[in-house]
Amino acid sequence: MREYCLIVEGAFLSESEAEHALRDPFIEDWVEQTGRFRIHNMDEIQITPGVTLGTLGVVMLKDRVFEIASADPEHPLTEHKAKGVAEALRRQGMFDEVKVEPRREE
Repeated sequence: MREYCLIVEGAFLSESEAEHALRDPFIEDWVEQTGRFRIHNMDEIQITPGVTLGTLGVVMLKDRVFEIASADPEHPLTEHKAKGVAEALRRQGMFDEVKVEPRREE
């Protein structure tokens, strides 16, 4: 099975900033729905069916360009799941550009 990732662009200077941009809108929605947030909730917050916020990792590729991929080798992003995550990110509007691509073999 081929693994996919998202390539995103945004005005972020570090992986940490991009990670906050990825997580913050979903955490805010969670807090509105449940009234509170704890770090273990990251694995409960669904971005799209089969993908939780806690399974995604962010890596800086170059200035303002980041890769978002599954950090869980047991649950890689399929093309379908990656497209679902991309659509959710586009709705949140935190990144200037969001593309789905096959993940490069390391």
